[in-house]
Amino acid sequence: MSGVQARLAELGLTLPRVSPPLADYVPAVQSGQHVYVSGQLPMVDGTLVASGKVGAEVTAEQAKELAKRCALNALAAIDALVGLDRVTRVVKLTGFVAVAPGFTAVPGVINGASELMGAVFGEAGRHARSAVGVAELPLGAPVEVEFIVEIA
Repeated sequence: MSGVQARLAELGLTLPRVSPPLADYVPAVQSGQHVYVSGQLPMVDGTLVASGKVGAEVTAEQAKELAKRCALNALAAIDALVGLDRVTRVVKLTGFVAVAPGFTAVPGVINGASELMGAVFGEAGRHARSAVGVAELPLGAPVEVEFIVEIA
């Protein structure tokens, strides 16, 4: 078991299968020493596990857990492309939250993904970040995240 896989096991997590893309793109692409991960939705076995707006049908706490699921899916995409043990740094996380009118706690929702990166990679998991509230996301998802990681 690799170091990152062992850390995931310590956290009680296993990598899911990579969700098939919803359109004409790939889950992740390597360019030089970076892997760019396409936006990941909270999918389990190819099925969206929740839909709706955060602050209406979905609570902030539920959305934070969904952001963590998105991040786990991103890790699966990285692992399938280059292997997680090649990750030397999480560079950037961009998170999108489908918000109900008046919901402004977007950063707290995206912390679900950020906290997972710190738990898995330690200091190398600390990253630059954008957290954006939007009107709609694909399939009515409440949250979506994408990553850029550096690899050795």
